[in-house]
Amino acid sequence: MSKIIGIDLGTTNSCMSFIENGKTTIIPNSEGAKTTPSVVAFTHDGQRLVGESAKRQAVTNPMGTISSIKREMGTDYKKKIGNREYTPQEISAMILQKLKIDAENYLGEEVKQAVITVPAYFNDAQRQATKDAGRIAGLEVMRIINEPTAAALAYGLENSYGQKMMVFDLGGGTFDVSIIEIGNGVIEVLSTSGDNHLGGDDFNELLAQHILTEFEKSSGISLRNDLMAMQRIKEAAEKAKIELSSMTSTVVSLPFITTTSAGPQNLEMTITRDLFNRITRELVERTILPMQNALNDARLLPAELNKIILVGGSSRIPAVQDKIKEVTGITPSKSLNPDECVAMGAGIQGGKLSGDVTAMGNYDVLLLDVTPLTLSIETVGGVATPLIDRNTPIPTSHSQIFTTSSNFQTQVEINVLQGERPLAKDNKSLGKFKLKKIKRAMRGIPQIEVTFDIDVNGIVSVSAKDLASGNMQSITIENGSHMSDEDIERAIHEAKQFEQQDAKTKERLVFKNDLETLMSRVEASLAKHHKEIDKTVRTQIKNELNQLKKLTKKVQFETCPDAQFQEIKEAKQRLEDSAAFLLSMGE
Repeated sequence: MSKIIGIDLGTTNSCMSFIENGKTTIIPNSEGAKTTPSVVAFTHDGQRLVGESAKRQAVTNPMGTISSIKREMGTDYKKKIGNREYTPQEISAMILQKLKIDAENYLGEEVKQAVITVPAYFNDAQRQATKDAGRIAGLEVMRIINEPTAAALAYGLENSYGQKMMVFDLGGGTFDVSIIEIGNGVIEVLSTSGDNHLGGDDFNELLAQHILTEFEKSSGISLRNDLMAMQRIKEAAEKAKIELSSMTSTVVSLPFITTTSAGPQNLEMTITRDLFNRITRELVERTILPMQNALNDARLLPAELNKIILVGGSSRIPAVQDKIKEVTGITPSKSLNPDECVAMGAGIQGGKLSGDVTAMGNYDVLLLDVTPLTLSIETVGGVATPLIDRNTPIPTSHSQIFTTSSNFQTQVEINVLQGERPLAKDNKSLGKFKLKKIKRAMRGIPQIEVTFDIDVNGIVSVSAKDLASGNMQSITIENGSHMSDEDIERAIHEAKQFEQQDAKTKERLVFKNDLETLMSRVEASLAKHHKEIDKTVRTQIKNELNQLKKLTKKVQFETCPDAQFQEIKEAKQRLEDSAAFLLSMGE
């Protein structure tokens, strides 16, 4: 059976892993890094870039660069690039497609299946969108697993004795906190809570706004309509945030941020950790209620927790860690790598599904997850009537009898909701389900049994049965953010078209490595054997080496024009031919 890889599809960065020789291994991307920026860009000449190459050019192409798309999953948001609109699923699929290709290159085999993680607080639409993204990328999504649960799975492999823990997951765009019990080969999620719109992006934004305001005060210049300057400030804010996790102050220095009649203007200011904490205090305070809710739902006091583990890059912020200790009285553990542990847990789940995890001996654990949000139905007066309570173990099923509210009614419409608010309008509507061809009768007489199922992925499905006739009818979720099969097939077709470009990019990166190796070898051989070869030959080799260095100076191999790349290839071939005798002498 082929490998089932685990993917942490993150707001800021993504990561992947698999089971190898009984251990979880992080899969590096084509650039050799363990995490890949979740960034997609469309260049002016029509190329599509994903990952580090997309992030690098964001300053010069802010309108064509898309980041933090995970925050829009499950919504009607579309990003317009040129004459084409892209859904969050399609953009996410581009990130997944790069991860898939990089994994195939690393493993040396085709990757068809994956376990993908999502925030525990993702609703049904967001989970469906994640599955759609995987399908577009050419992956069969074997399981959707909650991020904190995946982190606990990674932790539980090495720590399988009985204990209760809090998983505090503050990533780039989302925040989750889960209470999990590990013991006797079982990892059981007791409760989960969170905020789908709290993460590192918000810390970056507040700091960026402070930098903008202070520059405006000191210079009288507003940069808010300068897209390139704004992108530079956002990147500087993120860099400063990261540095302030290990230092008490940092300097934001952006030379030539803009030009006025007085000439080029520079932006430079010192940001202290205390200042950063004051700017972002409200965001840190927002982590308190989810922690308290998760503890209350699990019916635990903070003192009953054995450990708190940190997940997500933003959990490194010192003020966040201080707040955790203030609320719980426990110093958070740093035993797991916050950037990699979610992907590791997904890889373990993938190994369990493929059978590879059996090699892990005593560490084979059972995972019991919960649904994060209450599932309700809208009833008379716009009230949300709960059917399945939040933190119910999944998979689960619940049936309830409904009837008609009018005489001789031939159909009923049921609005299914996710959320914790008492009124329907304040919750997320998953869709309006219609049961038609009900036998005409006085109101209150027909009995319609509606069954709601939540599967292991946390995805909701619905069936309905008219008890009078015994007929079963399927019910469709009419969800505005859900892509139709036709839309998905079209997106799959477009994704395959980009495989040629991805193959071309890979070819160029391999060529670049070969080229650098060749030039290094020629230089070393010239230094060692320069007295042993004819002066004319030596001069020719030096000239061709220098020409090649000149041609490749500051060249972006992935994106340079075909003609330029061809010129470099020909120059490399000339150097190889001229230096063949020299290289055969050894270095």
